[in-house]
Amino acid sequence: MMKMAVTVRALEVVRGGIPVLRGLDFGVASGEVTGLLGPSGCGKSTLMRTLVGVQRVTSGEVEVLGAPAGAASLRREIGYVSQQPSVYDDLTVTENLRFFARILGVGDERVAECLALVALDGHAHRIVGRLSGGERSRVSLAVALLGEPRLLVLDEPTVGLDPVLRVELWDTFHRLADDGAAVLVSSHVMDEASRCDRLLLMREGRLIADGTPSGLLDRTRAEDIEHAFLSLVRNEEAA
Repeated sequence: MMKMAVTVRALEVVRGGIPVLRGLDFGVASGEVTGLLGPSGCGKSTLMRTLVGVQRVTSGEVEVLGAPAGAASLRREIGYVSQQPSVYDDLTVTENLRFFARILGVGDERVAECLALVALDGHAHRIVGRLSGGERSRVSLAVALLGEPRLLVLDEPTVGLDPVLRVELWDTFHRLADDGAAVLVSSHVMDEASRCDRLLLMREGRLIADGTPSGLLDRTRAEDIEHAFLSLVRNEEAA
């Protein structure tokens, strides 16, 4: 039986009187890459912030690695990459990683490993503020990998990256999953769905599908995930 790193039950989040997440029930398995797909504004980022414990929950339960989301015991167990790079622009790439490595209690060897994982070892001594947006995002990913997290939460990690690097990053995500981590990757780009082991499709704060890419294609008889998503939306509106 597959071990669940995340279990969500009846999750509701309301902000400013407006429902953002509506009655979500799902799990994220260890050893898999789970894709969280849906249009911009559907609630993906709010859901990810909820899983890492920085979003107030209106109702429901969120359990992460056997503890409530946000528990102090989870700080070293979760790697989180938000849409905005969360590193220091006035430090070099290596200085950023060494700073966070000291906080986590890991050594320079792990810093070098993480730089290589995100293909930034050739930029180790460059000032982060002088990097491209995609390169800065990769620095944030390297920081998230330092502690060898059991759950990796990645919010739109491939935005602005060239196709070759996107493929390399997805290969990295799968290597991490093969080593036992649970990897949750959000995207609004439907063609990335085929790179996932499992998909959660969101629309307007609700999950409209949960399954494997092939299972969703069979269910909707669609030629790709984008058409499957549209089919699910049409069926939902008709119902």
